Amino acid sequence: MSDLTNNEEFQLTPLSPDADTAELLEALGPLEDSTPNSQYCVFRSGRERFCLPVLDVEEVLEWPNLTKLPLAPAYMVGVFNLRGSIVPLIDIAMTEGRRPGLLPKHVVVASLTAAGQHDVLRLGIAADEVIGTYSVGSENILDRPPESVPHCIGMLRHDDRLALILDLPRVLEVYPGPVI
Repeated sequence: MSDLTNNEEFQLTPLSPDADTAELLEALGPLEDSTPNSQYCVFRSGRERFCLPVLDVEEVLEWPNLTKLPLAPAYMVGVFNLRGSIVPLIDIAMTEGRRPGLLPKHVVVASLTAAGQHDVLRLGIAADEVIGTYSVGSENILDRPPESVPHCIGMLRHDDRLALILDLPRVLEVYPGPVI
């Protein structure tokens, strides 16, 4: 371990007890210009990578026991009980033609509070793999989503890959389900 006092670049300059704020800031030196980071939960559903802001993600679960809904659309996998709340579960990979018998392993539970309301709407999204949580700056967010994916508002660049950023209100428009 190196001794910092022997480093020629390291210097302590005593300040007078009556130093003003400008002198204190000058003594601290230049502050690094850092862009604020956003955090995203990245997961794979089918062949695509998707992500949600971590503030929209309530939790990630192992595949739960499901109750199937009769006459539900193909993307509506069913509903499950999450500590007393009934949560609808959708599979956004159904539009890609998910292979039968290849069930997802995880559920990303997202929560949404409508403007002016106190009730929280929970929605489970089937995930084949949860890749991780990433802190990224604005330079890693592309504001132009693919036109063929109406429930996305952009793309996130991470690990030299792209993930589609989901917009929960749009997901609920594209994949309407039971309101529970």
